[in-house]
Amino acid sequence: MPLLIVIALMALPFLEVWLMIMVGQQIGVAWTIALLFALSAAGVAVLRSAGTKTFREANEAMRTGTPPQGGLLDTLMLMVGGVLLLTPGFVTAAFGAVMALPFTRPALRWAFTAWAERRVKRMRDAAEAEFVARGGRIPPQPGEENGRAPSGGRVVRGRIVEDE
Repeated sequence: MPLLIVIALMALPFLEVWLMIMVGQQIGVAWTIALLFALSAAGVAVLRSAGTKTFREANEAMRTGTPPQGGLLDTLMLMVGGVLLLTPGFVTAAFGAVMALPFTRPALRWAFTAWAERRVKRMRDAAEAEFVARGGRIPPQPGEENGRAPSGGRVVRGRIVEDE
């Protein structure tokens, strides 16, 4: 999957330039440039409406391990949409418009929520593994009380010691 993402990101500039040439042949160079400037101006307007406060709230949510919720998630999609609109090109502008338009954001919200939850879980697991590797103790997780699992069984925490 990461290889496909790398290939797609490498092909994107070529696709954008090819599409600009095609649009320029159809509507003219001046109108194409004007349209690209208008799309970039729309991106600036979207980013200004989202504001930097949202970026700080998202950063805090990721640092504390809670996935972004509700209005924060909508504003994050607005920011990503604004950046994509600001990037010169018609393909990125189309993706940016999908994220910035109010009637398409609810359809994409589930994808962003799932991504954020996976990322938070990966970060939490990596932090716990690092903590245990350094000889620390993991406190009981939510749902565990006094070392007892919710199913009634006892949770035994330990670490693997390998002979060298």
